[in-house]
Amino acid sequence: MTDAPGIVERVGDRPSSGTTLHKAMTNAAQKRARSRNLRPLAQLWPILAAHRSDAVGAVLFLILSSGATLSLTVGARTVVDAGLPTARALGHMGPAFALLSLFAAVQAISAGSRFFFFARLGERVAADLRERLYRHILTLDQGFFLKTRTGEVLSRMTTDIAIVENLVSSSSSIGLRNSFLACGAVGMLVAVSPRMTGLVLILIPLVLAPLITYGRRVRRLSAAAQDRFAEAVGYAGETLDALDTVQAFGREAGAADRFDEAVEAAFAVSKTRIFARAVLTGGAMVLVFAAVAVILWWGVQGVRSGTLSAGVLVQFMFLSFLAASSVGALGEVWGDLQKGAGAMERIDELLAAKPKISAPAYPVPLPTPAKGEIEFREVSFAYPGRDDAQALHGVSFTVRAGERVALVGPSGGGKSTILRLLLRFFDPQGGAILLDGVDLRHVDPAEARRRMALVAQDAALFSGSALYNIRFGQPDADLESVMAAVRAAQAEGFLMALPQGLDTPIGERARTLSGGQRQRLAIARALVREAPILLLDEATSALDAENEGLVQAALDQAMAGRTTLVVAHRLATVLRADRILVVDEGRIVEDGSHAELVSRGGLYARLAKLQFGPSTDAPTRAVSEPDRLEPERFGA
Repeated sequence: MTDAPGIVERVGDRPSSGTTLHKAMTNAAQKRARSRNLRPLAQLWPILAAHRSDAVGAVLFLILSSGATLSLTVGARTVVDAGLPTARALGHMGPAFALLSLFAAVQAISAGSRFFFFARLGERVAADLRERLYRHILTLDQGFFLKTRTGEVLSRMTTDIAIVENLVSSSSSIGLRNSFLACGAVGMLVAVSPRMTGLVLILIPLVLAPLITYGRRVRRLSAAAQDRFAEAVGYAGETLDALDTVQAFGREAGAADRFDEAVEAAFAVSKTRIFARAVLTGGAMVLVFAAVAVILWWGVQGVRSGTLSAGVLVQFMFLSFLAASSVGALGEVWGDLQKGAGAMERIDELLAAKPKISAPAYPVPLPTPAKGEIEFREVSFAYPGRDDAQALHGVSFTVRAGERVALVGPSGGGKSTILRLLLRFFDPQGGAILLDGVDLRHVDPAEARRRMALVAQDAALFSGSALYNIRFGQPDADLESVMAAVRAAQAEGFLMALPQGLDTPIGERARTLSGGQRQRLAIARALVREAPILLLDEATSALDAENEGLVQAALDQAMAGRTTLVVAHRLATVLRADRILVVDEGRIVEDGSHAELVSRGGLYARLAKLQFGPSTDAPTRAVSEPDRLEPERFGA
């Protein structure tokens, strides 16, 4: 029995044969029922509306640049008609070229401005999406991350948002511009030659129909490729996060092979998508230029018969080319829209995830001043997806204000689960947990957690300085409070010896510090919080005997006047507890002081005999590392 369920591995167990692509698409279809339209992109409207000035500027310059491009056809017609009939017409070439140059200058300036506004709008939308998504993810409960790997979440925050950014900054600009050009060109074609325009209008649907139909296949393949890539990133994130374990067991080659399989699965889908996209683009070009050839042949016949002037033919061909190339470009943009819709659908899935642990509509305020009283009433709990293996069975106990209570027992018995429930990472399925007499389910989780300070066995530290990590526990703590916590945690010696003292960067997860130093830094972070409840989960497990004694003495002072729950396997660290609760298989089987529990001859007495030998009296020094039972990692 374990305290927390493991996360099932989902990457690497794939066939290497030709069934990989089919399985990838099947899994993607099973993962979510994908719509066949662009509805997910509607989620972007509120963000675009928040930056309407950029959006309006982008659209205005898009219209201006497109109008200037269409006007170039008028300039070209003027130049041709002014210059070709007779040599005496050369005098009219100057104004014609001046008009053409004016249209070109307007087109160049407006095109540059269009690019600026669309690019800035895309960057702004991406930034807003990332901020919104990250803030939302931070509100999700622990149960969500038991089912969703962190790597997949990061993939959606990076790759998928980058796709949306490209859609807003580039593809939408190209799509809107070509839509405007296509409509404008068709309108001008009607004015120039209604008869030839009829031919164009017949040809355009013949070009569009196959492009739209085939574009749906491109979207499905794009969505499947994004799913495969997210799984590859998820596996890479897990492996790199535990690189020391991978290297310690010599599993670099095996991990690389599994990642290769994940990447190859993503590549297999991407390769098919790229081929489909290439067919779509090539087919669009063939259809477009075939249509242009037909129109050109018909126009030449009109010039030869005298029904069209050379200038009109040049303008008509220019407009036809603009209309045809715009329609062809829209076929490629359609693929981008499909890909962006798939990315936005994946992002929206995260935004739509609702935390099961959240503040009630009308939270009950905790009494002030805080007392730190804790009560478990017949609490039963099973982790999500593990309903058949309960972690706690009707657990009841009370911790009075200022009392020190130790939780001991075999690994997997439920000790860390008790701390998780107290922090309200999960809610119990049965019973109630009370903090200062108020049911935690009626309290804002943030308010409840502000009254607690946690030191975990494998305390998470962050990149940045030592000062940043300590103030993570209390952001507004002044330097005097920080130094008091540092001294209490016996961390002053090694922190002041760092090149820049507390301002020294300690690297990702504080890897530049030893295990004992990291733990003392985590203890300082908890102490600076000055919370009425102190939660210690094997808080001294990473310290040697000398430092453990020093830190234990500091913790004794820190625990004075505070309610303290201590999870420990090393029984020598809990002898000074007011009470000891023995937890086994999700139940509290014994409750009492060290002497009382030893005298009863139960499970605690057997554990004490195992650690202390025939004499169950307290040892004169901390128990050595080999004497420990198997450690239980908080959060594992």
